[in-house]
Amino acid sequence: MKLKNWFWAILGLVFLGIRFLASTFPEKTEQVYSEGIFLWIRKIIDQTLGILPFPSVYFFWLSVILVLIYFFIRLRKKDSLRNKLGYTFRAILNGTGALVFFFLILWGFNYQRVPLTKKLRLDIRPLELEEVKREIFETEMEMNRLRPQIHSDTSAFEIPWDYPVLETEVRKELEEHSHLLRLTYTGRPRTKQVPPKGLMRRLGILGIYWPFTGESYIDAALHPLEKPFTIAHELSHSLGVTDEGEANFVAWVIGSESQNPHLNYTSQLRLLLYLMRDFSRMDPEGYAEWVKTLNRGIVNDILSIRKNADRYPPISLEFSRAANNVFLKTQGVKEGVKSYQQMPMLVHAWRKRN
Repeated sequence: MKLKNWFWAILGLVFLGIRFLASTFPEKTEQVYSEGIFLWIRKIIDQTLGILPFPSVYFFWLSVILVLIYFFIRLRKKDSLRNKLGYTFRAILNGTGALVFFFLILWGFNYQRVPLTKKLRLDIRPLELEEVKREIFETEMEMNRLRPQIHSDTSAFEIPWDYPVLETEVRKELEEHSHLLRLTYTGRPRTKQVPPKGLMRRLGILGIYWPFTGESYIDAALHPLEKPFTIAHELSHSLGVTDEGEANFVAWVIGSESQNPHLNYTSQLRLLLYLMRDFSRMDPEGYAEWVKTLNRGIVNDILSIRKNADRYPPISLEFSRAANNVFLKTQGVKEGVKSYQQMPMLVHAWRKRN
């Protein structure tokens, strides 16, 4: 057996071993990879694929197609079933090893870095009902202050953004405020819209960070009030934030620190939606009474977001959630998809500390 024929399979196994060591020494991983190697990778990607006016994920899938074509051409030349099966087995292991290697070296080792909550010394825990109510009160007050600055009446805000301007504005805010979160900003990370409109939403996702291209992507079908926060969330992944709850938290901090009332309002709105879910679960009757008092403009914004989402029903929400849950847990995120819901706890701990 020639080892060179198993190069990618062996490399993948080696890097899985390095991943195990990295999880054992998160401080070293932070120093060597997240604050070292990854920042150089970030710069290279942003100065190459990042300047393209279209999603570079197309190159990834084109590469996959070309590799498959090459595989089937080689497979046809094998003269026996045994040789065909052996070649297929080796190709699968090498292909898997290559994916493991590129995933880890381009971004995946960030899963083994020091968690953001630990770096910021945030004491997170499940909130009591009264704490949820206080968070809702504070968030609602801020939204009542901001909304008249972006919309003159109580009708739903549905004005579409100029996307390049919006992406640039969110990225500028991330660069300006990332130091508050002890995150190192470098390069010019991108979040691009991916056609066809509504496809990602039907797959059960609003946005995604693609490690193999170093870019993040959002669905163009998102409501104007969803796009700013989703862009900030995905851009936080570009800085090496892997936990989904922490990415939500980063997006909220960036938005809440912004002097742009649009960005600030959309961040508070996303937080309010999480708090509303918690409130309705913990005290259904109290929640029903509180909703009656909610600013009519905010209510119309929420209804507009839901109406827009209903235009693109997910093909299989259960499957997409299950797949994402398995992926997150295999990367060390114990809460899986439930990590998305940690945002109120993180915000509470942040407000309490500051």
